[in-house]
Amino acid sequence: MSGYITKKKDMRFQSVEALQQVVNVVNEAAAALDDPKRTIRESAIPEVLAGAFGAGIGGAASFAALYGLGTVGLSAAGITSGLATAGAVVGGGMVAGVFVLAAPVALLAAGGVGLTAHLKSKQLRQEKERLYQEVLKKHQAIIKAQRAELNASKERQEYLESLNILLSQAIRDLKHDLGYAT
Repeated sequence: MSGYITKKKDMRFQSVEALQQVVNVVNEAAAALDDPKRTIRESAIPEVLAGAFGAGIGGAASFAALYGLGTVGLSAAGITSGLATAGAVVGGGMVAGVFVLAAPVALLAAGGVGLTAHLKSKQLRQEKERLYQEVLKKHQAIIKAQRAELNASKERQEYLESLNILLSQAIRDLKHDLGYAT
């Protein structure tokens, strides 16, 4: 795979909010590492862990212009003369005036939407990169804990394995979105 995924439909995580599930797993892994007696039963996300274990096993500008261009005011005469005056700018009448007055609003709205989308996309990518690094750290720590706790209870081993599965999946999904080779 080459490069960051830019099409939303191809992303595994299409918004910052969608990354919350990964944040929850990272937080749970941190709790597991801090408390060597913690199991799925004490977890904040027991259903997710149990499932993972089981699966692992199996217009204002135009309004102002309209108001001031014609006979002042928003009466019928004021509106029609304002539209006619605006339309005369492009060699037309009242109908052309509607388009002349709507154009700035449409252009500014499109520009605003485009800028907002760009900023949100940039924020999403940065959050994916930050979270990817955090998931890698927690994944390595969970693997280390699994090796160190070979004599732990069955519940604890299942809990750590569930976290391992969820963190592995998060790594795969984030790598996909970030365009890292898998």
